[in-house]
Amino acid sequence: MRRLRRLQTVAMVLDTAIAIPGTNIRFGADSLLGLVPGAGDFAGALVGLAIVNEARRLGVPAEKMSRMIANIGLDTLVGFVPLLGDVFDMYFKSHRRNVQLILDHFEADLAERR
Repeated sequence: MRRLRRLQTVAMVLDTAIAIPGTNIRFGADSLLGLVPGAGDFAGALVGLAIVNEARRLGVPAEKMSRMIANIGLDTLVGFVPLLGDVFDMYFKSHRRNVQLILDHFEADLAERR
C-alpha cells in the first residue's frame, strides 16, 4: 500500500537516514532538528502527530494510537533536555516505532483474515 510505504519513508528520513561511518549508529532529520532548542523538538513532534493522524485515517485502533502518542510525548519531553535529549533521540527513534505499530496492526489484520 502506497500510504504505508510513504510513512516508512518519512520515518526513515526522520530517524535513520544518516549513518555514522564505522559504526552501527544511524540518525535522521529529527535528531538534527532536536539541536535547535525547543523549536526543533516541537517540529519533530508535529511530524510525529501527522503520522498518528495518518494512522487514524487508516483505521488503526485507539490503543495503538495511544502508544504512538506516548512515544512522541516521551521523545519530545526528553528532547527538551540539552545533550541527553539529542543522544536519546538517536536511539529511541519514535517515528520508526510508530510506523512499526501501524505495520503490525495491518499484518495482524491480514493474518486474522486468512
